[in-house]
Amino acid sequence: MRHRSVGDLMTQTAVSVQRGTTFKEIARILDEFGITAVPVLDGNGCPVGVVSEADLLRRHNTGNTAADLMSHPAITATPGWSVVRAARVMEKHQIKRLPVIDSEGRLIGVLSRSDLLQLFLRRDHAIQEEILEDVLTHTLRLSPSCLTVEVTDGVVTLSGTVIRHSLVPVVLRLCRSVDGVVDVIDRLDYEQDDLSDDAGVDTR
Repeated sequence: MRHRSVGDLMTQTAVSVQRGTTFKEIARILDEFGITAVPVLDGNGCPVGVVSEADLLRRHNTGNTAADLMSHPAITATPGWSVVRAARVMEKHQIKRLPVIDSEGRLIGVLSRSDLLQLFLRRDHAIQEEILEDVLTHTLRLSPSCLTVEVTDGVVTLSGTVIRHSLVPVVLRLCRSVDGVVDVIDRLDYEQDDLSDDAGVDTR
């Protein structure tokens, strides 16, 4: 299974400003492009900070340029990051936009919260197909006929019977990791309980 990365979802044409960009120009840029924050770049095109709407609103006569107003250092990501990692970083730092840099530290894109939401706009049929083909058949080597996979608005319902009890958490975990899955409802049964204390004990 290949999960989409930051590089797959980011906006490649990133709006940015320089250290000397003025308060008024930054406000105009945010309004014109309908964004909530903009990276501040140095002379080499590397992000050194970010100016957000909040930064503009809470200025206290500290200056009138991006260098004066920005929050720094810039919290950045690379294209190879998983979207889960990016989402956790954005949540931890309470930011809505994450500058994406190349191996030289130069800005190559921006990942926003709205970009992350694209994951959950996958069609149910595409999610169902990936679970049946990639998760069950190729990864777990299970026969798709032994399980029923239903997907409604990103919610996956799994029913049917697997051979061993220990397979159930594995199936659930892999299905939850599929792009676009909102939740997984477990209605799975099993033939052998290899997780119980008595499993494998000869009671004859």
